[in-house]
Amino acid sequence: MKIIRNAVAGTLESSDALVEVAPAASVSVEIESAVLAQFGDSIEKSVREVLAQFDVSGAAVRVTDRGALDCTIRARVETALKRGAKEDAK
Repeated sequence: MKIIRNAVAGTLESSDALVEVAPAASVSVEIESAVLAQFGDSIEKSVREVLAQFDVSGAAVRVTDRGALDCTIRARVETALKRGAKEDAK
């Protein structure tokens, strides 16, 4: 999957995560979370697994976590990737 434009998914509400993706030459993951020390590695692992699942080789991903469950983070990343890869309807 090729990311062709900036896209977002999620919110900054409690128990959710805001995921932003942008086109890039390689994959980078940035995470902001109040529980980064405890769950940062797990969050990054989940994000990278979704990126691998969709065969993304170039994307800058930023996750702003507000206590989201793993399934929520994965869904937000997937949605942002699909939005970033989709061309505008003409």
